[in-house]
Amino acid sequence: MDIAGSLLLAIALMLIIEGMFPFVFPAAWQDTFRKMAERSPNQIRIGGLIVMALGLILLMLAT
Repeated sequence: MDIAGSLLLAIALMLIIEGMFPFVFPAAWQDTFRKMAERSPNQIRIGGLIVMALGLILLMLAT
């Protein structure tokens, strides 16, 4: 599989996983985003950095 195919596969899997939570748990998903919206932009940025770092570590372990 070439790089474009791998990237498309990764995006497709991400969309499937991201869509599962609002589909299965819509009320909890809404509450989570309501709580996130109350956080400061700096806290949200740090959370995003942590998630990206974990994703990078998992990617490095998988390859």
